[in-house]
Amino acid sequence: MARNTGVLQGMTYDVIYADPPWRYDSGTTTPKRQIEKHYPTMELNDIKELEIPIANNAVLFLWTPAPKLQEALEVLNSWGFNYRSCAVWDKENLGMGHWFRIQHELLLVGRKGSMPVPTPSARPRSVIRQKRTKHSEKPPIVHQIIEAMYPEGRYLELFARKEYPGWATWGNEVQQTCLL
Repeated sequence: MARNTGVLQGMTYDVIYADPPWRYDSGTTTPKRQIEKHYPTMELNDIKELEIPIANNAVLFLWTPAPKLQEALEVLNSWGFNYRSCAVWDKENLGMGHWFRIQHELLLVGRKGSMPVPTPSARPRSVIRQKRTKHSEKPPIVHQIIEAMYPEGRYLELFARKEYPGWATWGNEVQQTCLL
């Protein structure tokens, strides 16, 4: 998946932000909309088995599309977190879907150990309204929301597509700053 050219070996992170490349069993019949045309996906077990440098007390922010909610909860648990809450990203554009035409995505929150909840003044709204742009690209404001919630965090973004100042990154589209 990613080149492991990390420079922060031995470090653990207490704030993890992840957008796994979920693989779908059934896809679209429109070839240009197939996920594999945009980026390589991973099997659920491969995502669950990643060895991530997580601190004993940590928080996880995990993106999942609605059809992958059950799998996302499995990933959250396999990485050592307990589900706590979620936010909804309203993409403002109607998307594809088999049961509903989806225009939202979920950002699950999990906690490991005794990581504290954010102070009341740092707790954001549960709905993020920002128009969808490129395929799978998440709203840039989420980094700022997470930093406001955990201003003293050691931040790691998994499956990153861009580098973000102050964050260690791991993904196949960025220069690695973390060794997994």
